Amino acid sequence: MALFRKKQMAKDESYYLASQWTLMWRKLKRHTLAKISLAILLVLYLGALFADFIAPYGLEEFSSVYKDTGPTKVYFTDENGKLCRPYVYKLEKFNNRETWTVEIRENTEEKYYLDFLVEGQEYKFLGLIPSNLHLYGLVNEAGEADRSARINILGADSAGRCIFSRVLFGSQISLTIPFVSAAISFVLGILLGGISGYFGGFLDTAIQRVIEVISAIPSIPLWLALSAAIPPDIPVSTMYLYITVILSFIGWTGLARVVRGKFISLRNEDFVMAAKLAGVSDFKIIVKHMVPGFLSYLIVNLTLGIPGSILGETSMSYLGLGMKSPATSWGVLLKETEDLVTVAQCPWKMIPLIFVIVTVLAFNFLGDGMRDAADPYK
Repeated sequence: MALFRKKQMAKDESYYLASQWTLMWRKLKRHTLAKISLAILLVLYLGALFADFIAPYGLEEFSSVYKDTGPTKVYFTDENGKLCRPYVYKLEKFNNRETWTVEIRENTEEKYYLDFLVEGQEYKFLGLIPSNLHLYGLVNEAGEADRSARINILGADSAGRCIFSRVLFGSQISLTIPFVSAAISFVLGILLGGISGYFGGFLDTAIQRVIEVISAIPSIPLWLALSAAIPPDIPVSTMYLYITVILSFIGWTGLARVVRGKFISLRNEDFVMAAKLAGVSDFKIIVKHMVPGFLSYLIVNLTLGIPGSILGETSMSYLGLGMKSPATSWGVLLKETEDLVTVAQCPWKMIPLIFVIVTVLAFNFLGDGMRDAADPYK
C-alpha cells in the first residue's frame, strides 16, 4: 500500500511539475485520430524525402508500350497453381485483325521477377550520395536488372510513365512548398497582428489599413499576373516557389486580425500588468504570457493553413497557373484527368486525388488533436 502511494505521489508530482509542452504531448498521445494522422503524415513525408530510392523509375523514364495501361498484375502462383516468387509478364503490342486496332497484351513467354534493391536510373541519395539502387524493380531469370519490362503498381499515364513514381516525386513539391507558405503566413500573422493589438495607436491604424488593402486583392488574377511577370527561363519549380512565397505575404491577413483582437482583450489583464510592473520586456510578455493564452487557436490555424496551401497548389496547377509539366506535383497529375473520357477509360489516373484527400484529412485530424491538447480546460 505504501509503495502504491509513493508511485501515485511521484506521478502527481511529475504531472504538476511538467511543462506546458510535456502536458500537450501527453494529451496528444491519448487522441487516437491524431496519432494515426501523425503516422500517415510521417509516412508521406518520408516517401517525399526518399522518393528517388523508393520510386522504381525516374521522371524521364517512359515506355510507349505501357501508355495508359492499368496497374501491373503481379502473379504469386505459377502455371500449376503453386506459390512461387512474385513475377509479372512483359506487355507487348499486337494487331487485332478482327477490330483492326493495335492492342496491348501480356506476353506469357517472358517472365520478369519482382526483386528488392534493384539497379536502375542513377540519382543522388538525399541529394548528396550518388546511387542507382531502387527499393524494388524487375529482374530477369538470370537475376539481372531489366528495364525492358515495367511494374507500374498504380498504372501508367498517357506517356507511359509510372504514376506511383510521379506521385512520390510530386509529393516533394506538394508537401513542402505549401508548408513554407503556411509557415511564412503564420509568422507574419502573429507578428503584425501582435504588434497591432499590443501597441495600438498609429501602428494599429497603419497595419489595419494595409490588411484592408491586401484583403481586397483577388487571388486568381494575382496568380495570372505573377505567372506572366516572372521570367520564363527559370526552372518551373523555382517559379512556383517564388509565386507561393509572394502569396504567403498576402495570406496572413485573416490570422493577423484574430491575433489583434486577442491581444486587445489580453493586454489589460492583471497578469500582463503585473509582468509590466515587474520590468518584463514587451517581447517576453507577448511570447511567454499572451501567445500561450490562445495557443490552441494558433495551432488550428497552422494545421488548417498547410492543407489549405496544398489544396491551393493543387487547384492552381490543375488550372494551369501553378506547376507545369515537365515539373511534377499532385496538381499536375490531376490536370491529366480534366477530360471525362480519360477518367472513364483510365480511372487509375485519379489515384493522386486520394493522396490529396488523405493528406488534408490527416492535417485536419492532427490539428484537432493538437487543439484539444493545447486547451487547458480539456
